[in-house]
Amino acid sequence: MLRAPADRLTAWAGPHASVGRLGGDEFAVVLHLPRDLREVRLEQLVRMLRTPVALDDGQAVDVAASVSAATPDVIGTRDLTVLQSAADAALYDGKHSGRAHLATPEHAKVPSTNGRRAGRPGTAVWGPAA
Repeated sequence: MLRAPADRLTAWAGPHASVGRLGGDEFAVVLHLPRDLREVRLEQLVRMLRTPVALDDGQAVDVAASVSAATPDVIGTRDLTVLQSAADAALYDGKHSGRAHLATPEHAKVPSTNGRRAGRPGTAVWGPAA
């Protein structure tokens, strides 16, 4: 069941991105996402991740996903630990909104455990700004 979202993330991110599983059903992507395309691309990702997954027996399973992003130009640093923490905080602010959430500088101030909040699923995207 994790393979379909991982494949979708990899396809969405493109060949110059880094995609990884943080644990459980939580993934992260590091990529260049130009400012003028952020909202459109993140909403595209939300739609892709929420597309039902076809199982081997032909049955379709609905998928829920939460998406957030943190960028150096907004957060004020290129430190991936800080960007991941900010994306994580934004993720939980928008968890039930059905939309991607962009992190603000305030999200970077939210305390986390070991660089992220443990045990909470979702997808965080962060990377260099254009």
